[in-house]
Order: sequence, then C-alpha cells, then structure tokens
Amino acid sequence: MSFVSVSAALLLSLTVASPDPALSSSSYEELDAPVEWQLESQGPRWSVPIVHTGALFFGMRGVEAYLWPDPFAVSRPSVWLSNYRAAYSQPPIFELDRRPFEWDRDHWTINVIGHGLLGSELYFRPRHCGADWLPSFVFAASASAVWEYAFEANGVRPSGLDLAYTPIAGILLGEVRYVVHRAASRVGNPALRGILRALVDPFGELERAAGAPC
Repeated sequence: MSFVSVSAALLLSLTVASPDPALSSSSYEELDAPVEWQLESQGPRWSVPIVHTGALFFGMRGVEAYLWPDPFAVSRPSVWLSNYRAAYSQPPIFELDRRPFEWDRDHWTINVIGHGLLGSELYFRPRHCGADWLPSFVFAASASAVWEYAFEANGVRPSGLDLAYTPIAGILLGEVRYVVHRAASRVGNPALRGILRALVDPFGELERAAGAPC
C-alpha cells in the first residue's frame, strides 16, 4: 500500500494545484471530507477498528491454514494446548544467527512486506476513525500482540521480530496513508477523489459503503 500512497501523492500534487474553476473555495469546504476531520472534536470511534481488526485476523488465519496447513490447519486440541503452553512459557522467537529480517524463521518478504502492510492497516484504521497518532500506535502494537499470542500461537510460537516491527512499520506507513487520504479528500473531481481514497484505503471504502461510520 505504501507504493500506492506515493503514486497517489504525486497525482494529488497536480490535481490540488489545478482546482476546478467551477468550484468556489466554499464549495471545496463542502466536499465529502473524510470522517476523521469530523471526529477530531468528538473523540475516536473504537468500535470500528476493533471489529475491522477482528475480521481481518480471522480472514488472515483462514488464509494461513490454506497456504500452510502444517502447522496452521492442525486442529487437534492436544496440539493447540501444547503450542499455547510453549508460547506463554518461552520467549518469542528471535534468532540472530539467521539472515536479516528472517530472525523468526519466516522469509524476509513475509516479515518486511506482509507485516509492514498489516501494521499500517492496524494503525490507519483507528487513525482514520478520529484517534491521534499515539493511541493508534498503541492499538497497532496491542493488536499485533493479540495476533501473535492468540491467533497464531496455536500453530507457532510468537515472533519477536513481528511484535516489534509490525507497529513500527505501521506508524510509518500508516501515517503516510493517513496524510495522503486527507489530501485525496481535497480533490475537486468526485470520481478521482473516490478512486484515490479507494487506492489508499480499499478495505475502509468497502466497509463505509456497507454502512461503517468511519
């Protein structure tokens, strides 16, 4: 999503610099601004990020079970109990003798790209729903821990790299998405504005179309 955000930012610089002459300055102020502008004075809506994250995690866990049935599709209670016991009694996996960003035994693309995008989604959703950057970062870090210790721990031990990298990458990529999304909302052309928003926040656009408040 980060490369999409950069492309969108370049397009925005041209679009915002050449406003539609048919629209007055007051008309731009009346455009369909993102809901985080309206929520800044009302406080964040945490229900949306919580439900969004839960749905995201269940979906991801299902994809994991399909792509890597061993260990993620194993459903024997005894195996789950043993894995959870190991997760909560041993430190997270972090093996420094491995290649950079493969310290948890996963390929670096899963860690750098996959968890970077996951972190940005965990951070961006509360940010878009009215939260400041620090609560959004705390939410991303907490959600990452829930993913590692609740959703994945019945298959593998938590990853020390993922616990640290996911929220850090999340605040960096997620804040870029947040800024670009706000800029996209200033675009005068409704069709272009909608396309840019969808590129920056595809899941959010689908959820808002289904009735989510932010």
